[in-house]
Amino acid sequence: MDAYHSDYNTTQLRGADVVMSPQHLGAMHQTRISFVRSLIRKMAQQQWELTIFDWQLSSEGYGHVIYQMTTPTNLYHLVVFCDEIDDEDRNDRVIAEKWDVTFAFVQGAVDVNLLEQLRANVPLQEAGRNPNNVLVLARANKSVRVFDHIVDALSKGAQPTAEELASVGYILRTTAVYGNGKFGIADFKLLEDNPDFSQSFSCQMCAVYLLRHFSLDWVHYLAECKGKEKAIRLDKRLQRYLGIGNATGLGMAPYLITHPCIVDQWLTIREKAITEVMTMPYHADKLQELLTLLAKARLHLQQVITINTEQDALNQAAILELDSLIEQLPKFDRKIHIWADLMETILSFSFETQEIILSCLMEIYPDIVDPFALQMNTREELTIPGGKNTGDLLELLEHKYQWAIKIDFSLPENTYWFWYRSQDKEEPRLGVRGEEPGEERELPLDIARQVNELYSTLMNYSTDLPVAEFLLENPHYRSITRRVWTMGNRVMGDIQMNVLRKDALPMHLLRCKLSMFGATKFDPRSDRWVRVTFFQGAPLYDEVSDPNLADNWLFPIMPSGDLALSACDSNNGGDL
Repeated sequence: MDAYHSDYNTTQLRGADVVMSPQHLGAMHQTRISFVRSLIRKMAQQQWELTIFDWQLSSEGYGHVIYQMTTPTNLYHLVVFCDEIDDEDRNDRVIAEKWDVTFAFVQGAVDVNLLEQLRANVPLQEAGRNPNNVLVLARANKSVRVFDHIVDALSKGAQPTAEELASVGYILRTTAVYGNGKFGIADFKLLEDNPDFSQSFSCQMCAVYLLRHFSLDWVHYLAECKGKEKAIRLDKRLQRYLGIGNATGLGMAPYLITHPCIVDQWLTIREKAITEVMTMPYHADKLQELLTLLAKARLHLQQVITINTEQDALNQAAILELDSLIEQLPKFDRKIHIWADLMETILSFSFETQEIILSCLMEIYPDIVDPFALQMNTREELTIPGGKNTGDLLELLEHKYQWAIKIDFSLPENTYWFWYRSQDKEEPRLGVRGEEPGEERELPLDIARQVNELYSTLMNYSTDLPVAEFLLENPHYRSITRRVWTMGNRVMGDIQMNVLRKDALPMHLLRCKLSMFGATKFDPRSDRWVRVTFFQGAPLYDEVSDPNLADNWLFPIMPSGDLALSACDSNNGGDL
């Protein structure tokens, strides 16, 4: 297991061999600097406003809805289209062509002409073409069981069963949330100077948050259409508990390989925040806060339902370890001077539990941790300065890339997979080398193999040879050389994973990225795709300024207590 040793008694970070290992990446959880958390804080601090601009749904719930959001500097609209589809057309895979809901997040005004253009293209998703004032293009499907249960209960004047909602945790589940210039929409470059969404993926997360609000408005509207005066609104505790589901597959994984500087920045900043927390002195009040969060995390895991036996086993093991820690922690006070001391006592705990504890410790120091959320951006250029020789390059490789150098790529298991892009949807896929078609379209995600080959070739040259001359003779190494030099001189560097190896799990990459987004309830459906939930437990849009609700939703848990509200209380949810 990972050692939280005396590095935490100083100002040193954990090593890249720990932080960038796939096992650690695959155990990460939401923290205060995850994108959903920093977005909600920004909305609260700047008092962003959200109103319904246009509501054109039939009594069956089909049509369009437009929300208007105003920030101190810009005007935006979320344009949502709801269509009737057959059950057999409701498919989470990227090959789907019909969805219950399609939507676009637009900068600026939406006039009649733009609305008609969006109506003609947004429901087509990849097959459509949209103007570049569309910042986000996405789609979602109902969780039919939850959707129907909520509408039916509310229309009869009753609250839905909390346990039924907890089995899923959302009303709508997104199957793709596109940004960054795909299919004609705005490139991220257009957002770099936008004060609202200059942070990576903040625009996509905002669109998902607004969709969550729509999902609640939608079931309230349909319950009222169905039940008339009998209908009530969903208990606000249940509204907060429902997030937005997300089904994510291999398409997300290559980002962590193709944007190494950004990933290094995310994880370096996360480690800097962790290190500052680790050096904070032990205090009895903070211990009580930590115990409360650990108990909440344990209950959260108990309520997570997953069909994946391996993930379920990890969750159950973490529950037992948290039980033990909660019982023993009050007895540790004489052993704990700073929080690094606590981490030293749990070296035998699983990565899953260790990462839960780190998330909880970060949570109780908002003044220390929150400023780090503003440091997540970085430049992406991969360069190598002039004047370097092959000896300099070899020295860096031997210092930072031992994990790649020591791999024996002559063994079939180390080149088992190849990554390629499908011709129909242009989505990344995995194939078995030598057995499945597509190998001629292999994507250059094999960083470990490229590094290994570069190192072996360099060993045949004099260490005094300028790198420029080496690359003139070997131009096919130009790209990996720039990457190695750039990433080798960053704090964490490359993810230390051979993605071609037979037992490599893309799920580790998915988990890392989704945790940085702020996802919860990890439910792998295979080793290639996962269901998660965003904004579960998050404040509603009219609650983001409430300090008791706006930033207190780590490890969301099912509401408890009496959910059978009076008619007066149950309508305390705002009007359509």
